[in-house]
Formats: sequence, structure tokens, C-alpha cells
Amino acid sequence: MADKVAASDQGSHEFVALYNDEVEWQEGDAANELLALPPGVKVKIFNFDPVMKRIDMKVKFPPGYVEPEHSHKSWHSIVVLDGRMCVAGKDLRPGDYVFGGDIPHGPYEYPDGCEVFCVFMGEGTQHEWDESKHLAHESEWEAETDAGKTGVESQKSARASGKVSAE
Repeated sequence: MADKVAASDQGSHEFVALYNDEVEWQEGDAANELLALPPGVKVKIFNFDPVMKRIDMKVKFPPGYVEPEHSHKSWHSIVVLDGRMCVAGKDLRPGDYVFGGDIPHGPYEYPDGCEVFCVFMGEGTQHEWDESKHLAHESEWEAETDAGKTGVESQKSARASGKVSAE
């Protein structure tokens, strides 16, 4: 992971100022190695401090994506930047906040897609989730956009066919 980090991988606590476009989105194997989620997410890592066990990143979820109920060996703070995150009976929009830790939380639905800023601290960013429970998930939230409606149907079909394993 260290070679994919924008800032120092040695735990430096020096000042860092980055433009968003200075850091590239990672997807596929790189995103899956970091988060261990079903395919489709992208990550943009801004800072990694192995001493503090902290990683600052953006995560982009495509329209219709469902993040399984999960836990981590760490905790995370999330702020919605764009789109919608639907979890715990709430339809969260830009500026809204989520905290999760080593206790199962979710599932999270992203009916119209979503971009978040996330800070993980702890033993790892990998999600621990039950694939059979995820495959049985029934979407609760309706999309508001055409791209979202297409994405929700695509994700439902993928779960119904059992094609949501992490890459």
C-alpha cells in the first residue's frame, strides 16, 4: 500500500497540502486490496501514517452500489462529499457524517452513487463481511436519477446471480 500513497509512508507528521487532482483514483485490485469490498469502488489515498495506523482517503461508490454489513479491525469517520449514502434509516447527503468501528454496521446503500472522505485508524481498512448475507440483501432505497435506477437494477441482478465477490 505504501507505494500508492500520496504523502509520506514513513509516518512523517509534516504539513501536507494537495490539490485533489494531484492524487489519482485507484480501482480494481488496488481498491480491493485496501478495502476488501465487492467490485466497483475507487479510492484516492491522500495520507498514510503507519505509526498512527491512520489512512485518509476518498472512496467513490458507483450508482446502485451496496456496501455489505461489515466490521473492521479499526474505526472510521466518514463525511459525505457528493451523492447519497443511505444507512441506519437515514438518507445522508453532502456534509453528513458516519462513524463505524469493530462492531458490525451497514449495509450502506448508494442508490445514486456517492463520494466520501474517510479516515481509518486501527489495525486495517479491510471490510469483514458475510457474502451470503450480502447476496440476500434487498435494496430499501430508491434511486432519484436515471443512472441510479440503472445502477440499482444492475446491482440487484448481480446479487441475484451471485456475482458480487470481491475482485
